[in-house]
Amino acid sequence: MDTITSTDTETLREAALRSLKKRRDFRTHLMTYVLVNAALVAVWAITMPGGFFWPVFPLVFWGIGVALNAWDAYVAGDITEEQIEREVQRLQHRR
Repeated sequence: MDTITSTDTETLREAALRSLKKRRDFRTHLMTYVLVNAALVAVWAITMPGGFFWPVFPLVFWGIGVALNAWDAYVAGDITEEQIEREVQRLQHRR
């Protein structure tokens, strides 16, 4: 029984490590998004104040990527053995 507990603990630890890494990577991505887009808005404000707000394009499109990254880091769960087995069955039926 000690082995099962040890294996379960290792599995949980690995899942926790993956989750923490995803969240850290998301925070890095978010900080990069904020800093780069702030610089782009500053360039726009200095060079074309009142002109067409072209930074809207990277803000929106990159923002979609940041939102998807947040979903992956905070909402989407780990892939389960059940999901893997379903996918294996689906692929076997396609052959």
